[in-house]
Amino acid sequence: MQLSAIVEALLIASQEPLASEELARLVRSRVAEADDIRIRETEDGKQPDELPEWLQNLAAASSDQITEAVKSLNASYQQSGRSFTILERPKGWKLFTRAEYGEFVRQLFPGRKPERLSGPAMETLAIIAYRQPITKAAIEAVRGVSCDGMIQKLLDRDLIRIGGRAELPGRPLLYETTDLFFEHFGITSIDDLPNASELRKVKLPEAEETPPEAESPEEQLALAATGEQPAAATENEADAAAEPESPESDPPNAPTDT
Repeated sequence: MQLSAIVEALLIASQEPLASEELARLVRSRVAEADDIRIRETEDGKQPDELPEWLQNLAAASSDQITEAVKSLNASYQQSGRSFTILERPKGWKLFTRAEYGEFVRQLFPGRKPERLSGPAMETLAIIAYRQPITKAAIEAVRGVSCDGMIQKLLDRDLIRIGGRAELPGRPLLYETTDLFFEHFGITSIDDLPNASELRKVKLPEAEETPPEAESPEEQLALAATGEQPAAATENEADAAAEPESPESDPPNAPTDT
């Protein structure tokens, strides 16, 4: 049994991407399990067979060996004209249908039509991708126009998410890209973007300080998922704590009219 075939079986069975380190761990775990069974049978007075040589060779499976196995599989797929390939994404390796078969696969999802992002939306996404995490004010300082609609569109498409709040006056929201962004553009990290190292060092225009704005319902839902509190709610709680409580009733020993 070859390591490449084992890797292929694991990727087919898994619904989530698997990193090289995780695949190597799973392989080693299976070898250790087989060895434990052999030891228990020996303790029970049985005469178990020795582990096959091919299985013993997998006891030291490494992430580098997994990567080589994936390359071997992809070469085999390419040579035999298979309709799928293995690609690496931020969370690991995953089987994907080749792009040339996309029009056929799309027939499985008749209600979902491919949509292109507009120029302004792509500009906003590019700024977030290269300079994340970044505030809306900083994005608008670069583009020179309001970006509320573009940011909301990117949030709705799950290409960006709220990554927390900046340590600035008003605690503005910070935006960053999602796993879907990396998957959609076929990259594993920000460093894979064109000219990433140079563009991330370019000085951006200074954003003007503006009073904090109330978050939209969609942003409030995203904040709830990250455990953050809406800025408006935080400020209201602070104001309530600063105000003295007004007595709702007389104290216990207060004099009363007779």
